[in-house]
Amino acid sequence: MGILSTIAEDVRSIRQRDPAARSTWEVLTCYPGLHAVWGHRVSHWLWTHGLKWPARFNSHLARWFTGIEIHPGAVIGRRLFIDHGLGVVIGETAVIGNDVTIYQGVTLGGTSLEKGVKRHPTLEDDVVVGGGAKVLGGFTVGAGARIGSNAVVVKAVPPGATAVGIPARIISDPDTQAAHGFDAYGVTRDMPDPVAQAIQALTQRISAQEAEIRRLTSTLQASGAQGNAELDGAAR
Repeated sequence: MGILSTIAEDVRSIRQRDPAARSTWEVLTCYPGLHAVWGHRVSHWLWTHGLKWPARFNSHLARWFTGIEIHPGAVIGRRLFIDHGLGVVIGETAVIGNDVTIYQGVTLGGTSLEKGVKRHPTLEDDVVVGGGAKVLGGFTVGAGARIGSNAVVVKAVPPGATAVGIPARIISDPDTQAAHGFDAYGVTRDMPDPVAQAIQALTQRISAQEAEIRRLTSTLQASGAQGNAELDGAAR
C-alpha cells in the first residue's frame, strides 16, 4: 500500500472504533496513538536495515511526544489503534496482528533476560487489550481474544476467549464471545464475575449442607425418641 492509502486506512479504522472521533482532521492532529504508530514505522524500517541507534533514538523521540513506548524491533500489523495511549509499552520481540486495539497503560512485556529469544507476547488479529493490562511472556493471545482492564496475563489465551483478573483467568469461551463483536476495554456489560460466581457456588454448597444436617438431626431425634419409648415400655 502507498503512504496515503495507509494513512487513510489508519484514520478510517480509528473513526470506526472511537465514537469520540468527530472528523478526519481531529484524528490526524489529536491522536497520539496514531502518531506513535507512524513513528514506529520509521523506527522499524531503520531497525530492519541495520540502523539500530537511529531507530532507538527515533522511538525515543516518539515516546517523548506521545507518551507511548514502542521498541523498534516490535512487529506491528495494519490498523493498530492505541486509544488514549499514555503509558503503553510494547517490547522488542512483541508481534501484533491486524485490527488490534490497545488502551492506555498496557504493557506487552517480557519475563526473560535471555537475549535472542522471543520474550514478548504475540497478539493475533482483532485482539482488544483493556486499560492497565499487563501481558507478560512469549506466548500467543489468540485472534479475537479480549483482555480485561488491569488483568495480568502470564500464559496463552485461546482465540475468542476473554481473560480477566490477577493472574488472568478465562471467563468466557469463543462461542459466547463471538456474539459481542468489538468490546471497548475488553469487557462487556454481561461479563460474568468469577468472584461472584465462586461466592454463589459456596453459598449453594453451604445451603445444601445445612439441609443435610437438619435432616440428619431430625432422624437422630426421631431415633432417640423411639429408643426412649422402647426402654420405658420394657421397664413397665
